[in-house]
Amino acid sequence: MDISNQSNKEGIRIVLELKKDADIEKIRNILYKKTKLEDTFGVNMLAIAHGRPETLNLRGILENYLEFQYENTTRKYQALLEKELEKKEIREGLIRACDVIDLIIAILRGSKNLKDAKACLMTGDISRIQFKHPGFEEDAKQLNFTEKQANAILEMRLYKLIGLEILALQKDYKECLKKIAEYEKILKSRDGMNRVIKEDLDHIKEEFAQPRKTLIENGKEAVYEESAVAVSEVVFVMDRFGYCKLLDRSTYDRNRETVDTEYKYVIPCLNTDKLCVFTDTGNLHQIKLMEIPSGKLRDKGTPIDNLSKYDGSKEEIIFLTNFGRLTGQILLFATKMAMVKQVPAEEFVTNNRTVASTKLQEGDSLLTVRIVGTETDLALQSASGMFLRFSMEDIPELKKNSRGVRGMKLGAGDELENVYFVTQQPQITYKEKEVHLNRLKLAKRDGKGSKVRL
Repeated sequence: MDISNQSNKEGIRIVLELKKDADIEKIRNILYKKTKLEDTFGVNMLAIAHGRPETLNLRGILENYLEFQYENTTRKYQALLEKELEKKEIREGLIRACDVIDLIIAILRGSKNLKDAKACLMTGDISRIQFKHPGFEEDAKQLNFTEKQANAILEMRLYKLIGLEILALQKDYKECLKKIAEYEKILKSRDGMNRVIKEDLDHIKEEFAQPRKTLIENGKEAVYEESAVAVSEVVFVMDRFGYCKLLDRSTYDRNRETVDTEYKYVIPCLNTDKLCVFTDTGNLHQIKLMEIPSGKLRDKGTPIDNLSKYDGSKEEIIFLTNFGRLTGQILLFATKMAMVKQVPAEEFVTNNRTVASTKLQEGDSLLTVRIVGTETDLALQSASGMFLRFSMEDIPELKKNSRGVRGMKLGAGDELENVYFVTQQPQITYKEKEVHLNRLKLAKRDGKGSKVRL
């Protein structure tokens, strides 16, 4: 009976008020089936496993994910361990240097450059060291610091010799040893690795997790069977301004003369059929007749632009029919640049509302689309008055996405103006003069044609 929107900042809430005799279960299933209240998602289980793509089951996905986590965690703690080992090496060198700080100062004062001091710290080479006070030579020869330790000693500032700084250095060293033992334990133990992986995942969950807003369940599928549409005969009508509607067949039969006079298009068809609209831009717009509103004889109707992607300001309708009429037929396509082809109607079987019915070259537009019956000859007429008659067998049967073949050679600035089936129109009137198309010489396709004398 009514629908109200009670949504607020806390969430979306739509309230439906039903009639007393409404089937609540059926309506609920309709909502589940026709909306996103409930949905099923397919999962692509394709993954890169051991460097190659594989389609995995759930167990395989989990095993490969855990293996990936173990590999990442191993690399992480191996890098942390190497960093702490390097830190431990430097701390040992600084602590040892603090114990022999007088010797270190003597070496620095006796060195001419940084290279000589570093060589003495690493290898005990005193050949280039001139000690200002004797007694340090023998101790200097015993030095064997590593390169990293020697660099750290040479970069050490004097304030590091303060008692509290030395205590902080020793504390930092003990902390370093503690981390090394912890990292080695993790790398050597599967249980330790599991523990840190769980801790990392818990940390991610704590920082980024949000309450689930949907429910995942293995519930039964909502069943909704649409009522079969009763098939009936209707008549599609559209005036020259693009307003269209459906009339009952009985209404049309009673007012046939009036309807045929007032409306540009009058197409008897079934209400389950589709309307096919071919335009000069090469598009085919399809409209289900059930989507076209029914109306009375004097109703104005609905603009066809509102029922499809057809845009009357940019394209022009050149052929309009129902799809039932096209079944099993062959269509003739002709463009203003005289490109022609035959296309089976089965090419246009699609659920898309708009498709390209043909391919057009730049500057070209579709001139006509005709249903080919038993016609054997075709006549093309250009705007300059050139006529060319040739056999329908010269026009190949092609796909809808092809441009076709050239039907007639046109002069500069000329274009195709009319296409005639000779058996249907053996005689026409061109510029107030009768032209007998069936008397034109039967030529080959892609000719220049002949000029009609006026």
